Amino acid sequence: MTLFCAKPEIFSDLDKRIEVIAVPSLFEPRGNEAPAMASFAMPATVHCAPLGWPTITSAVSRIAGWFEKAKPALFVTDVSAELGQLARLCSIPHVAVLQHGQRSDPGHMASYDSAVGLLAPFAPSLEQSDRPAKLRQKTHYASGVGVECDQPIDKSKAREKLGLDPEQEVVLVIAGGGGEGTPSAPLTLGARAEPDVRWVTIGKVRSEWHETPPGNLEHKGWVDNPHEWIAAADRVVSSCGNTTVHMILAAGKPWVVIPEWRYFDEQFCKAEVLDREGLAAVSRLWPSHAQAWEKLWTAASLIDVERQRSLIDPDAPQKAAEWLEQLCQRLWAGSGEKPALEIVA
Repeated sequence: MTLFCAKPEIFSDLDKRIEVIAVPSLFEPRGNEAPAMASFAMPATVHCAPLGWPTITSAVSRIAGWFEKAKPALFVTDVSAELGQLARLCSIPHVAVLQHGQRSDPGHMASYDSAVGLLAPFAPSLEQSDRPAKLRQKTHYASGVGVECDQPIDKSKAREKLGLDPEQEVVLVIAGGGGEGTPSAPLTLGARAEPDVRWVTIGKVRSEWHETPPGNLEHKGWVDNPHEWIAAADRVVSSCGNTTVHMILAAGKPWVVIPEWRYFDEQFCKAEVLDREGLAAVSRLWPSHAQAWEKLWTAASLIDVERQRSLIDPDAPQKAAEWLEQLCQRLWAGSGEKPALEIVA
């Protein structure tokens, strides 16, 4: 297996059979781009294909050259419509990772239609109602893939490890890293309305000059063990990125979701599905007063946490691997070839 990535340092302790190849980022400028071409509009079939970027030329050249040299059996693209189309143009079969969001645009559809399969990191019941049948038919659903959730952590053991009072009620706020950070001001309102409850945030939080933090709200910043904090909590507040959703569903918690801005309304669409299925209490905006928090917590208290847990398949990683392997075998049957599997993140 070969893994192409712009930031190889995010990986650690990989299997020795996995080769990691660094490629320049397709999205981050380095200052040597041609400014005269910056205003050219994108074609409808791509999302990010600026002209005059040497880093993109280098990355695409490196990947295309590898296609010729390694003859991969399959090219798995992590949401990049452009790389999916590149694989098809190079006559390399590819699987596209399927995300929530408004994905019916020509760019996404060109990648999905040209893919030999789609890999969805969520349960079939969490599929969007507007997903075309032709896409569902070639989708493998892998709810829980990428998250260790086969052995849920005991709440009391998690609290003991974290040094938390076993009797005090704890609200955990998970602040994601995809944007500017979770605003602290709404959290001060929620915490102040529950003086006997300990509110803890993990992740990136941004403060505003007018907030008055109560004593029962504390910010831990980035932590290496979010799964333990989730296990230790009585209630959870978060956005709805894939990993966060999987970890919370696996733990089973009364849950308030406030989606963050993402391209193609990814989190808003995912939040709508979670709301539709009764898995989370959803608000498109951060609560601006204590009564709004109270309303959300009332809704969250009605969630069936056992149903949350049932949506995570502990065997999802193995099943996804088997699906990819079987797909490779079918694609190359009778060709006499046994190429390599490549994943691009």
